[in-house]
Amino acid sequence: MAKPVGAAKLGRLGSSVFAEVASWRSRAEAAGLDVIDLSIGSPDLPPSERVMRKLSEAALDPASYRYPSSQGSELFRRKAAEWMKHRFGVELDPDEELLALMGSQDGLAHLALALCEPGDAAIVPDPGYPVYAASLALAGADPILLPLKAENGFLPDPELVPEEDWERARFVLLGLPGNPIGAASSRELLEALVAKCRRHGVVLVHDLAYSEMGYGSYRPMSVLAIPGALDVAVEFHSMSKSFHMAGCRLGFLAGSREAVGALRRLKANIDYGVFGAVQRAAAEALDEAMGPGYAGFRHIYESRRDALVRALAEAGWPVEAPAATMFLWAAVPQPADGGRTSSRRFAERLLAETGVAVVPGDAFGSEGEGYVRIALVEDEARLIEAAARIARWLPDYLQRGGG
Repeated sequence: MAKPVGAAKLGRLGSSVFAEVASWRSRAEAAGLDVIDLSIGSPDLPPSERVMRKLSEAALDPASYRYPSSQGSELFRRKAAEWMKHRFGVELDPDEELLALMGSQDGLAHLALALCEPGDAAIVPDPGYPVYAASLALAGADPILLPLKAENGFLPDPELVPEEDWERARFVLLGLPGNPIGAASSRELLEALVAKCRRHGVVLVHDLAYSEMGYGSYRPMSVLAIPGALDVAVEFHSMSKSFHMAGCRLGFLAGSREAVGALRRLKANIDYGVFGAVQRAAAEALDEAMGPGYAGFRHIYESRRDALVRALAEAGWPVEAPAATMFLWAAVPQPADGGRTSSRRFAERLLAETGVAVVPGDAFGSEGEGYVRIALVEDEARLIEAAARIARWLPDYLQRGGG
């Protein structure tokens, strides 16, 4: 008898919704629709000219083609530590408290393997970025879900997790602001989380991939700036979204030397690190960000956010403007007759009938049902066009009872 191919744990890796959205998109394109793809959060603009120039120069250096260190180059780690001090006032040892990664998702996917034994547990948000739960499946660890509720502003309430679950958890993973929900955190919330983790001996893992995408007066805060946090917390940073280097695959983990060291030991056994030219370009990006007058990309996304929120409201779909990130978290419009339509059904019909692609909220967990995530990854003209298509389609869709 043939043995099955593929580990059973692969079945626990999470939602198939992203593959479904891709198939819906292919069908829509085959039907001749001009698809406006707002499903995947891939920046549509390149990094700055200065960063691209540094990357091209570094790629022509023969020394770049040697094996890099899995820990990350000294140049990149020291520049990342310098930026953390500049941006957040956080002092880090670049040798012991900072680790380069092949994008923050690389670290998020492997951290549970470094921190957990099979049968351990960790606290993750629901809804949350899918790799959070997938990493636990790979490590054989159990998820303890922390629901993010609209009535609490989609912010985590640590008291919603029973004390016995805090006692058995090895770590808690949160993104403030996060993906799919860009809710603004406060210093008081971060202080409460640090205190809770210190009390229970739990590692606090903060995913801060959107640190440079706060709007208005809001500037996301590093948990490592909280006194005592370096004893219990680590934080993921990414070059992908805030610096538009998504295709370069580079990020870093900073914080507790014990937790950083655990992931460093694991990574030293499974990869050789990121292409040296990319690390030199990333160091240039961080250096540029510390320069006078640097504005980054947040104003572009803030303008897109405002344009799309305004256009959707005019289309009859009021959506709350997020405080940060490149996503809208939008409640699915429901028929006036009291019928209910699922987020997946709504997203499928929206794409098939208008060519506008979004992600149904259940891709991010059961608490995401009833919402869709909309990525601000097209220019304002295309976003307004997407809203215009929705405006023409939505009344009839709701008249049909969401069918």
